[in-house]
Amino acid sequence: MLTIFDRIFVVMQYFLPARLIGAFVHRLARSRRTRLKNTLIRSFTYLFAINTDEMDAAQAIDYPSLNALFTRALKPGARPIDTDPLGICSPADGTVQQAGQVAAGRIFQAKGTSFSAARLLGTEPVDIRPFDDGAYLTIYLAPHNYHRIHAPLDGTLQRMHFIPGTRFSVNRATANSIPGLFARNERLACLFNGKLGPYWLVFVGAMNVASISTAWAGEIVSNGEPRHEVFGAETAPAFNKGDYLGHFNLGSTIIVIFPADTATWDPSLQPQSPVTVGRRIGLL
Repeated sequence: MLTIFDRIFVVMQYFLPARLIGAFVHRLARSRRTRLKNTLIRSFTYLFAINTDEMDAAQAIDYPSLNALFTRALKPGARPIDTDPLGICSPADGTVQQAGQVAAGRIFQAKGTSFSAARLLGTEPVDIRPFDDGAYLTIYLAPHNYHRIHAPLDGTLQRMHFIPGTRFSVNRATANSIPGLFARNERLACLFNGKLGPYWLVFVGAMNVASISTAWAGEIVSNGEPRHEVFGAETAPAFNKGDYLGHFNLGSTIIVIFPADTATWDPSLQPQSPVTVGRRIGLL
């Protein structure tokens, strides 16, 4: 049930200058002015109860900027990676928003609403047919979460589609209120080829997310234009399960999609279930 404050927040997003706000936050979060960045970091760690024990710096203010804290690495061993060759590990820390099956080319969002998988991925409907009845999982990353994204399986990157879009918040209230949210927001869709077949991993941007950084292409800053890349056998980046893939420069959502009859999720995964990088969330 949405509160009156949730409803006001959702309506406000239609009128906020999201890109202007994103540009401002982008600049502010990267400030290296000692007094300013320390104030931002102390405020952020207090407000969102950041777990400072597992971060790779001795203390939060050792990071050169708020964005460096937000995109921090963790101490070695902080996220053990599932070792089962058929195990699918969580690509992110966060909470499950939805877990289910693609139905007639559409992915369930919330409260009876769904969105086109082809639109989400920036591809043609014919390309989605192998994924009909396939398993999908949506993970929401809150501000306090670790924000690096890791490979759920061994695989090589085949295609990358950057799709410009809106920058609505992706919190639960907004997901329950704005139809097609994840297929409207700015996003980066990546098609990997694993040892047992393909899978998609999608970075979905949100309010205040001014860019997405990847291990293979660096920071991808939106200029309002789509970007599509296909990698050949000699140029395709290869990743082992648990390898770093990229990160959000301030918060968002990850969606993973598998073809039909190739993956099953852990039945304990329900909306609002917490997950952490490396934890087994399903099986091939």
